Formats: sequence, structure tokens, C-alpha cells
Amino acid sequence: MRTHFAALLALVITTGCAVGSGAVVKGAGPDDLLKLREGPGLDHNIIIGLPDGTRLTRQSCVTNDGKVWCRASLTDRPRISGYVSAEYLAHR
Repeated sequence: MRTHFAALLALVITTGCAVGSGAVVKGAGPDDLLKLREGPGLDHNIIIGLPDGTRLTRQSCVTNDGKVWCRASLTDRPRISGYVSAEYLAHR
């Protein structure tokens, strides 16, 4: 049990995944969009594409197939929510 807690704590620290924390899309690139998906993984449907600079409110994060996915909503339109890859999120 302690090992699982330590692993979860390390994940939270390394991804900066604090519930309700502000994030911004970073690293999708000028010609691509970060996909906001219905679930945590590439096999889930895309809700919308998000360009770099999009402000999000990050919720809980999970690991799926070795990648960290965070539940997030658009800061300016909180009813639009889904999952994004944590590697494309930066703190605001």
C-alpha cells in the first residue's frame, strides 16, 4: 500500500497535477492541435482540438498505457471537458 501511495505522490509531483489547477496547452506546435478526448487514451473519441495557449482547468490525472492523462475543462467554457495528455500541459 505504501508503494502505491509513493508512486501516486511521485506522479502528482512530476506532472504538477493538482485538482483545480490552472494549465495552458504547450507543445502541440503551430500546425497541430492537442486533442481533448472523451476518455484517457488515444482510443477515445476527440471532442475538440486545442491550440497552444488554450487555458484549461486541470482536474485529476490517471496513467493509461504508460502515458499520463488529465481530466480538464476549458477555463472560459467549463462545460467543455475531457482528457488531454499531460505532456502538453504547462502551469499558468
